[in-house]
Amino acid sequence: MAVGAPRVTDPDDEERREGRGPLPARPAVRAGVAAVAALPLALLAAAGALGWYVRPSADEWCFLPLVRDHGVAGIVERFYATDNGRLANGLLVGLYAKFPVAGHQAYAAVSAVVVLGLLWALTALLLRRAGLRAPRGTALLTAAMATALFLLATPNTYKTFYWPAASVSHTLAPVLAAGAALPLLAARSRRGRAAALAAALVAGAFLGTLSEEASVVALVVLGAVVVLAPWVLAERVRRTVRVWALTTAAGVVAGTLLLVTSPGSRNRRERHGAETASMVAPDSLVTSLELFARVLQTVLTTWQYAGAVAAGVLLGLLVRRQDAGPPVLLPYRPWRLLSVGALVFLVCGYLCTVITYPVFGARIPTTERTWNDYLLLYVALLCAAGAFLGRAVHRAVRPATARYAVAAAAAAVCAVTVAGLAVPLYDLGGDMRARAERWDRQDRFLRERSASGARTAPYTPNSVSRMLEPFSRGGTYQWPAECVADYYRLERVTDGRRTS
Repeated sequence: MAVGAPRVTDPDDEERREGRGPLPARPAVRAGVAAVAALPLALLAAAGALGWYVRPSADEWCFLPLVRDHGVAGIVERFYATDNGRLANGLLVGLYAKFPVAGHQAYAAVSAVVVLGLLWALTALLLRRAGLRAPRGTALLTAAMATALFLLATPNTYKTFYWPAASVSHTLAPVLAAGAALPLLAARSRRGRAAALAAALVAGAFLGTLSEEASVVALVVLGAVVVLAPWVLAERVRRTVRVWALTTAAGVVAGTLLLVTSPGSRNRRERHGAETASMVAPDSLVTSLELFARVLQTVLTTWQYAGAVAAGVLLGLLVRRQDAGPPVLLPYRPWRLLSVGALVFLVCGYLCTVITYPVFGARIPTTERTWNDYLLLYVALLCAAGAFLGRAVHRAVRPATARYAVAAAAAAVCAVTVAGLAVPLYDLGGDMRARAERWDRQDRFLRERSASGARTAPYTPNSVSRMLEPFSRGGTYQWPAECVADYYRLERVTDGRRTS
């Protein structure tokens, strides 16, 4: 370089720090990260607190007396032998149904903590494996925004988040599947990698008996990992990750085979006329594509998902490379990786629609709970796109003040997104509280009637967010009236609207 010539530096080199742990940052940066992270965290705390107003409905009317009389083992056996074959699903349902109303009230808060914790750990470990460091709290910020969007941005938050039976199958399942990668990301020795393989096999089998749709998504993603390993992984870890992906896939396949060959799964297919052949019939495939296109239209026009991109931009602006050895992830060719990720998301969404079509038919666009099996991929993809964009801005924009302006704009989008999620959540909370008050009054009445020796009692349907109740559809739909009677130890309940 000629004497006096300006020295060109990589923006990464300007703020690179050696060693491990969080990247030291200026107080203003730390304060900004904490302030932005506080917004989705406060929203999640409020959403969890609203769980106090959740009361049993729909399927839970049947789960509660079963668990009361036969315990968790009873509902696991019922699921496998009679209902749907989902052993792991029965276990999780039994764990919250063991504490009737209290289990329903606590479920939202517990599941939000589980989702946030797993996504936070995944984000932090992925950054470390990519050879990147960020100011303290940055990974939490990204995970909190992703969690808030995943749990609260769908059109029917009650069914996807507050209804435990649906959340276990379609909301918690994909997050638990993603969490299966944690042991591998944390492994630093041969023994750790062996433990990660064992955990992957068990986690895969568990997922296979938890949710058919989440299993399909997991298999597509794992297949993509095996095929795309040369693009994104350093050669020294490529074989390990491929073996892990194949081991996890083997567990998923084993669990899925256990599920689909169960008596409960056969009964479910017979009840819905959902034979395997109907899924791959040409008219079913075409109709499934049309229905998925309608779902996709709703998802792509939900503006709150912009918050995932904004959180990713902040992450990309704040991370720096670390001098702690070569990374095992190679985040290059971002647009190619994002294109492949988008293709994986579309394939997963379509396949989930195909396998749910025989059960839900044309109602798939209004059965929002089934979307969450693949929407976690969508949120992750948007965060990754934002992170790549943030890195590009950090490298291309020279004045620090300009980068600060981009960061401020991204933070503003995060704030607007949280506000956009808070308004419908507030409205839903009002509906939930009103239903809880009505439910509690009716619960006391029915318990008093049962204690007095009455064998029948009137029941008034009490729904929220299109949840099914006894005597719905103008009184023509009886289910689950028999389960309500069983729950209160009555012989029969009648339509309270006709006896009042």
